[in-house]
Amino acid sequence: MAKLIHIDMDCFYAAIEERENPSLRGKPVAVGGGSRRGVICAANYEARKFGVHSAMPGFKALQACPQLVMLPVRFDLYRSESARIRAIFGRFTELIEPLSLDEAYLDVSHWQSTAAAIAKEIRAQIHEETGLTASAGIAPNKMLAKIASDWEKPDGQFEIKTEDIPGFMHGLPVKKLWGVGKRMQEKLARIDVVTCGDLQKLDKIALSRRFGKWGLELYELSRGHDDREVKPHRSRKSISKEHTFVEDVVNIEALLPQLEQMQESIRQTLEGKYRNRAVRALVIKLKFSDFTRTTTERAHPQLNEGIFTDLLKEAWSRGQGKSVRLFGIGVRLVDEKDDPQMEMF
Repeated sequence: MAKLIHIDMDCFYAAIEERENPSLRGKPVAVGGGSRRGVICAANYEARKFGVHSAMPGFKALQACPQLVMLPVRFDLYRSESARIRAIFGRFTELIEPLSLDEAYLDVSHWQSTAAAIAKEIRAQIHEETGLTASAGIAPNKMLAKIASDWEKPDGQFEIKTEDIPGFMHGLPVKKLWGVGKRMQEKLARIDVVTCGDLQKLDKIALSRRFGKWGLELYELSRGHDDREVKPHRSRKSISKEHTFVEDVVNIEALLPQLEQMQESIRQTLEGKYRNRAVRALVIKLKFSDFTRTTTERAHPQLNEGIFTDLLKEAWSRGQGKSVRLFGIGVRLVDEKDDPQMEMF
């Protein structure tokens, strides 16, 4: 039986800033969002009490919490701390699958000690060596381990044992399942499915007829089944650049200089770090003034300004006259064997 741990650092960016400046403790703190069009990258628990959360525009965060302390992003510092934490993981297993700077899956099936004991020791070493706290989820598979890591936040851990899975899943909201977003929640709610117990009442045929292949996956996930392995190597699947404008852009011509700059930046990244990787598609993304967004894509084996321009025109036309607040371009890379897909943008 697999023994998996999902480690999730508590308010990672904000917690680092509080550690660096203890006078911030007890105050609502957010990282990012300082510019006129900036968005929040992270918020501590004091800020979250006011409804401040990641991806929230900075001005809305200040409306929700006028006393919010907003700090600039310091990714070099966060990456450095992430490397220290990953080194701690490496003392216990080589099977580490990072999801981001602040979370990762660990497979500790080879240990005779219980996964719960190992998770407790990892969290203790993180706190002792970095001054930061982490939460952990322990379970036989990745989906359940990730769900469990949210159960005793902050600075706690929760284990879902094999024999407890049926009871745990029965009352679990379907929104907790891997891959179930807001739209899928709405679709399920329309057929009176709110919990996994509700979902378990539908057989494979009914789910397949309504949701296709995804319905079959829902059948398994709602029962706590997930056979994905912890994969230590995650291949980069895309490279992208984007820019949020101080003032909304009202004509497409104003985007062309930005297109040229971002394309050159991607070219340098490709030639510097990914010279052995092949491009499979070019992508353009626009976010309009009303926060709706659109993405256009075309298969092509290399950077091509003409294709990017055509994609931009197509994306712009979808706005039907709306101005643009964010512009992004990117490339999708040809998959390397046995690596999972990672979404761009």
